[in-house]
Amino acid sequence: MIPESGDSIQSLTKTKHYLIVDYSNGVVGRLVKYDLASGKSVEIKLPAMGTVDCSCPDWKTDRCLVRITSWTSPLTTYDMDAQKDAFTKSIFNSDVVYPGFDELVSEEVEVSGHDGTKVPLSIVHRKGMPLDGSNCCVLEGYGAYGISMSPHFSIRYSVAKRGVVLAFAHPRGGSEKGEAWYKAGYKTTKPNTWKDFISCAEYLVKKGYTSADKLSGTGTSAGGILISRAITERPDLFRAAICNVGCANAMRMEFTPNGPVNTPEFGTVKDEAECKALYEMDGVAHVQKGVKYPALMGVGGWNDPRVTAWEPGKFVAALQAASISANPVLMKVNYDNGHFTEEKIVTFRNFASQSAFLLWQTGHKDFQPMKTVAD
Repeated sequence: MIPESGDSIQSLTKTKHYLIVDYSNGVVGRLVKYDLASGKSVEIKLPAMGTVDCSCPDWKTDRCLVRITSWTSPLTTYDMDAQKDAFTKSIFNSDVVYPGFDELVSEEVEVSGHDGTKVPLSIVHRKGMPLDGSNCCVLEGYGAYGISMSPHFSIRYSVAKRGVVLAFAHPRGGSEKGEAWYKAGYKTTKPNTWKDFISCAEYLVKKGYTSADKLSGTGTSAGGILISRAITERPDLFRAAICNVGCANAMRMEFTPNGPVNTPEFGTVKDEAECKALYEMDGVAHVQKGVKYPALMGVGGWNDPRVTAWEPGKFVAALQAASISANPVLMKVNYDNGHFTEEKIVTFRNFASQSAFLLWQTGHKDFQPMKTVAD
């Protein structure tokens, strides 16, 4: 019924006269209206750009609910008349104003990867920000399990109001460009994940969004592979990093409580080719003595059933023993946490401490230790 497209179908919603198809390239969503009678398709012009979701509570009508969110805009719910392609704010929408977010802009670009592949990169920053390399920047990435880092709103991004550049890499291993994109950062092809992240970091420096002494990186959970290998492969490119409940010891991950169920994603040491791939993913195994490594904070949850706390702990210990820079290498253990926590106060304190560490180390004036005056 519907020809294949370059982006991926997220959902199908039936109305009285149409089939509404929700597409996404993992970064930008769009809706296409398929006329059930004529078989013709037309793209619907949306009121905003970002992550899109569509549902039709009553399929005997052509009225739908469309929800859109982005890096700088909270979730907004619209009533859509599919016959007229008309949008109005829904009675189910809650207009919440977050002060200062109107000062921010987001950009979607594509970066040339190490092998010429175009890698999506999202950049959030304050309007009119100078591109002179003077800005602190936090680059985040994941790239595993076919999970896309789609745009979504978070009050955590308010730190961008302080002149901080927030960047979100979309490396291979996610599904931003479909199944092939996922499999291109999977098992033996996993190096593409951290190499894409490195390419995004190089782009941010080259274009003046930041500089190497102002750039930091962070990876969470499976993103621990990405960040641990990015800073061991290019320690000169980052000033600081966070390995947040991160898989940093891939060679031993199989022997953790959650390890066996993850061998289909990363591989097993029992297979020669996959064992070699796991070695390439292993941050601990690639720490070398006598290297000036970035500042690092490893974060572990004491009750974490997915990534045991000793994985980021071993990576921290390896860097403490090997690095010849004066940069701090710290380990933080959250004794209230599992992999994450449902208690919001703990969650926000956790991420606040991570942001404070990165901005301290990259020299942001608002995050330096207070000076005391002796009596």
